[in-house]
Amino acid sequence: MLRGRARRAPEDDDPLDTAQERRVRAVLALGGVPQADLPDGVQQVRLRLLERAAKGYEAPRDVSAWAAVVASHLAMDWHRAKRRQERIGERLASLRQLEHPSGEDTSVLSLAVAQGLDELPDAQRQVVVLRFYADLPVRSIAAELGVPEGTVKSRLHTAVRALRARLHEDEVV
Repeated sequence: MLRGRARRAPEDDDPLDTAQERRVRAVLALGGVPQADLPDGVQQVRLRLLERAAKGYEAPRDVSAWAAVVASHLAMDWHRAKRRQERIGERLASLRQLEHPSGEDTSVLSLAVAQGLDELPDAQRQVVVLRFYADLPVRSIAAELGVPEGTVKSRLHTAVRALRARLHEDEVV
């Protein structure tokens, strides 16, 4: 696929030539990044090189080596993100397996909470699920989402208030 492509002209303003792009793809692939994610990884390397130039930094002496190092960092980041998602999934799965008391009251409450969660905005629903279903502390949620702790607390407060109002409105509690 890449072999048949012609060498890019200098006016393309592409910071990576064909050989460098192949090297970046190889580093990402050897780093365990799935084939489907390789084009995104190459674009990330290009973006970082362009951002570096936009900030006024000198171009790296050896762009090929610099791009390979950035690609290896991207591969590590990809694995970290994958492990983080797996841990969250495992926590949610273990919570589903816990025995919950049965009964009509519990079923009605569970259904009302689920409907209330569906009506919340995505950001609020996300922090509620991470906090109360995955049992993550606010600090961990903030770190995982890349937002300040105050933002997580604010979203939780707003979401819980909305859920509480919904449950009172439906006369569940």
